[in-house]
Amino acid sequence: MECNTETDLLKSLTLGTKWYIFKRRRYLVAFLAFLGITNIYAIRVNLSVAIVAMTSEQLSVVKLENGTTISTLVQEFNWDSKLRGLVLSSFFYGYICTQALGGYLSRRFGGARLFGIGVAVSALLTLITPPLARLSVYFLILLRILQGLFQGVTFPCMHALWSEWAPPMERTQLASLATSGIYVGLVATNPTCGILTEIFGWEADFYVTGSIALIWSIIWFWTVRNCPADDPHISTEELKYIHDSLCKSSSDSKMPIPWRNIITSMPVWAITVAMFTGDWGCYTLLTQLPTFMKETLNFNLAEAGILSALPYVGMALVMQVAGFLVDWVRSNYLTTKQTRKLFTCTAFTCQAICIFAVSYMDTSVGVVSCLIISCSIGAFACAAFDINNLDIAPQHACVIKGLENTISSMAGVLSPTLAGYLVQHKESSEWRNVFLITSCVYMFGAIFYGMFADGEIQSWAENETQSGKRKAEPKVAEV
Repeated sequence: MECNTETDLLKSLTLGTKWYIFKRRRYLVAFLAFLGITNIYAIRVNLSVAIVAMTSEQLSVVKLENGTTISTLVQEFNWDSKLRGLVLSSFFYGYICTQALGGYLSRRFGGARLFGIGVAVSALLTLITPPLARLSVYFLILLRILQGLFQGVTFPCMHALWSEWAPPMERTQLASLATSGIYVGLVATNPTCGILTEIFGWEADFYVTGSIALIWSIIWFWTVRNCPADDPHISTEELKYIHDSLCKSSSDSKMPIPWRNIITSMPVWAITVAMFTGDWGCYTLLTQLPTFMKETLNFNLAEAGILSALPYVGMALVMQVAGFLVDWVRSNYLTTKQTRKLFTCTAFTCQAICIFAVSYMDTSVGVVSCLIISCSIGAFACAAFDINNLDIAPQHACVIKGLENTISSMAGVLSPTLAGYLVQHKESSEWRNVFLITSCVYMFGAIFYGMFADGEIQSWAENETQSGKRKAEPKVAEV
């Protein structure tokens, strides 16, 4: 089918002015996806805060029969830095394994249902974490691997969802809204878990985050469908707008997956490297920052939780602006390729400089300030490259996302494990090495993405409608 022209569509679009967002079903989907990703990261990060209390020495007072009291320092879980690194990284051993599978299953069965299942099962596993952790550290490691297996399908599902729900010129906005749930999850979870741990004990971190995620899952299953055509509450006008904007062909779902072209595509590898770069920085801070704040900067657990969240406050706020700014620049000034490269490479370079500065700072104010600046700037990179799959291969975006996440998620295994080996004596010089490595990763990501990224549909990813129109954006009236 051919894409409708702007004149054709204007006759059927009657949803009112642009700010009537509450009338647009796709924005409701994006908002619920935002809440879902918030819950995903709350479940993922709660252990990073809880493990500080689980392995800290606590004062234990024992009163003997003769009235004598004995005070001793005890640890509920006597884990060294290497074992803690293994516990924190175990989630990603499972997470890596189901990325490609998630892309395949979401392409075949749709992203909405699979996304909900991934979050719901992760929530149930979170609720049984405290008793299993007390049984054995190996039960805890196994449980975290299982959580990773079920969460591994979630982000490929998002690409499957946006390939059905997001008009091309709104992709960055909708995806950025949903993706900002990552940083809101981090912002909310770090201080909340710190406070819950101080008041109720570390077990409360898992019971609260697991329960909230389970409630969200029920709402998601009730509300969201795989594609607009399956949604009984979407308006006819919005359905037509989305369908015509995407120029979808009836044969799209039957297109064979060009595995060889995907694996040998440098634009795909550029996105993969960018994702690995962003994940390395994110997971380094995600798993290590509470410990760094407490052991090196000498904050208490509640303070460490709050300060660890501040960088992600900046990122969550900037992400909302970044999505609109990227789309605005792309629509009015630069090509898609130029826009993606500009925002990604500039942001990564600035982050490399900030993290390098952190490694040589000796004041807590300077460290926290640089981390806030680094994470805030990182929002522009994420808004630019994270949706790049839909630019170069929209029909295969979820499959490609799964393959890319498989590789980029290795950062979640390597980063905390490496930190566990590097930081064994809690000295600032050991932490300096962690930050210097992270700075180098950011610089490499900027260079590689700048050399090989693209913004146009690749020849091997075209459908019948897109063939011969690779540089033409569909002109449709916005609903």
